[in-house]
Formats: sequence, C-alpha cells, structure tokens
Amino acid sequence: MSDVTIYWRPGCGFCARLKDTISEVSDNATWLNIWQDEDAAAFVRSVNNGNEVVPTVVIDGQAHTNPDPGLVLEALTGS
Repeated sequence: MSDVTIYWRPGCGFCARLKDTISEVSDNATWLNIWQDEDAAAFVRSVNNGNEVVPTVVIDGQAHTNPDPGLVLEALTGS
C-alpha cells in the first residue's frame, strides 16, 4: 500500500467521484480540506501553477492533479 494524501474541498464533483470510487479504502488515505487548511491550499497551488485544482492526490511523494480514481484505488489497495 502506498502513502496517499488527497487534497479536496466541499462542493467539488471530481472529489466526490473519487471518494465514491475509493469508499471502501478511503480511510487509508489522508484527506486535507484546502478551505480549512491554508498549508494544504498553498501546497495545491504550488503543484498546479498557482491554481487550487482539486482533487490533487499525492501518491508516494508524487502529485497527481485530478487523477483517474482507479490509480488512487490501486495505490491504496496495492493491487
């Protein structure tokens, strides 16, 4: 299983889709709300050319902007 951090915000449809897809293993990831955590928002901007694009998912240190949910599921399950 990989180390996974998911940066998200309320009202984000892509974030909701990701959460639905990985619902059975979502507790294995760290979820950071960029509207409540300024450091998280700053990180997201730093990897997205100044934009707060979510979901931004970090898998083993590598940032992925709006990744395919299957990639995140694979990282969380190790399969």
